Amino acid sequence: QLVGSGGGLVQPGGSLRLSCIASGFSLDNYDVGWFRQAPGKEREGLSCVTSSGDNTYYGDSVKGRFTISRDNAKTKVYLQMNSLHADDQANYDCATVPHCDSTAHWEASILGQGTQVTVSS
Repeated sequence: QLVGSGGGLVQPGGSLRLSCIASGFSLDNYDVGWFRQAPGKEREGLSCVTSSGDNTYYGDSVKGRFTISRDNAKTKVYLQMNSLHADDQANYDCATVPHCDSTAHWEASILGQGTQVTVSS
């Protein structure tokens, strides 16, 4: 199981950093992605990072604003979110993905517990 944290209330234009950690297994051999889902909308793949940490990919809606990374021990994966706006309000999940690549159509394999991001003034 994966556990996401770091969500909360932020003003438009603000920033948050989400963290993802695995419970019961190690993330170091997995490609990992971040996803979000807003009420009434489909789950959207935002970004992924390869197991080595060498490659990262982003969906168009967050490119240039969000940055995915993983720590040196590869036990945590982070999502730095800047310039947040109302459309970013959603429940955010991290997940292992079978293959992290530039297609932006990533499949969530082991999905984590989500963390809510609320953007409001």
